[in-house]
Amino acid sequence: MRDFSRSNAIQSRLHELVPGGAHTYARGADQYPESMAPILVRGAGARVWDCDGNEYVEYGMGLRSVTLGHGYAPVVEAVARTIADGVNFSRPTELELLAAQDFLSLVPGADMVKFAKNGSDTTTAAVRLARAATGRETVAICDQPFFSVDDWFIGTTEMNAGIPGSPTVTFDFNDLASLETALTAHEIACVILEQGTALAEPAPGFLEGVRALCDRHGALLIFDEMITGFRWSSGGAQQLYGVRPDLSCWGKAMGNGFPLSALAGKREYMELGGLRTDSDRVFLLSTTHGPETGSLAAFRAVVQAYRTTDPIGRMEYAGRRLADGVNAIAADLGIAEHLRVLGRPSCLVFHTKDPEGLPSQPYRTLFLQELLERGVLGQSFVLSAAHTDADIDHTVDACAEAATVYRKALEHGTVDGLLTGRPVAPALRRNAFPRRLPDL
Repeated sequence: MRDFSRSNAIQSRLHELVPGGAHTYARGADQYPESMAPILVRGAGARVWDCDGNEYVEYGMGLRSVTLGHGYAPVVEAVARTIADGVNFSRPTELELLAAQDFLSLVPGADMVKFAKNGSDTTTAAVRLARAATGRETVAICDQPFFSVDDWFIGTTEMNAGIPGSPTVTFDFNDLASLETALTAHEIACVILEQGTALAEPAPGFLEGVRALCDRHGALLIFDEMITGFRWSSGGAQQLYGVRPDLSCWGKAMGNGFPLSALAGKREYMELGGLRTDSDRVFLLSTTHGPETGSLAAFRAVVQAYRTTDPIGRMEYAGRRLADGVNAIAADLGIAEHLRVLGRPSCLVFHTKDPEGLPSQPYRTLFLQELLERGVLGQSFVLSAAHTDADIDHTVDACAEAATVYRKALEHGTVDGLLTGRPVAPALRRNAFPRRLPDL
């Protein structure tokens, strides 16, 4: 049994000082088996170490923000060189021009770009821009997990306390009829969606149909490239699928973990936030830290890595080996209908089902628990280019042992006696239950 005593002590103290015990809900202790949420101290490549001295092959990769590996030397060195000359100034730096040129060279459908620090800033700026450009208020969002921490999206989730009603409607992925219904029933300012997800590829003609419907109804089309950018391809999913949006929002892997996001789009819309317009100006993005030099230097080093190496190919290769290995183990154990790895090879997830074949948080927690005990950390299997054959072999071996325990739970019809604490719970839920902490 691994020792998590120091991690648990630090996590307990974090709960006293930080609401939820983490600065991102997806990083919360309630997303991991109880009393087994490691507090990390360092990483290298695809490995991380916690404050108890435990080593793991890691698959969260900074909530998908790290594609080149932790501590990737060319990025770290570029940042160190740059920040030695200062980090933040009262006027633009030449680095901002160079980074903008690099970005736009990768995204040929975009004419202009503005940098920020997190994805929510850019998606909300895109919505604001679309509302100004169209004179409309309602937003149509795809039925996908997450777009922003701001009211226009969070108001549609279970965790909507403190948020007034928001004019947001939803439509279904790969269902043009549902989008057309929304566009016909409402004056829609913009349509926002991820072009593809780990588990869902766009059906033939779907994205082209979305583009045509937006044009017909006068709505702007916004692509969320937070996950797909630098993971599906260096030019994002729009490069892969060949459909051009009006605006697109980027982040996560742009800086290999360094904080950077971007709003990109057509000049006619982006200029509404600039100085070459006679229309009422849009307060687009105005951030103190958006153009700080460290993250822009990191981004330029990431671009260079994508130009000179093949991170996408390496992630896809490692992901295929991992999925094939784990699925073969589940098949051999006769539990392939209950435990399965699915998705795009660079962005895999595991499905965990109970004896009745229903998705199960207790069974998911049991699988996570057994992986943690065997040195594998991850709420899913998000790959990086740093995952080596040895890392994949270690993970497949750990999954083999974890799957044996999983089969035992299936045979018993319960995780009781095998799961050591309460199960994990969805990050965005209305109540703290079932992982509510006792009062101080």
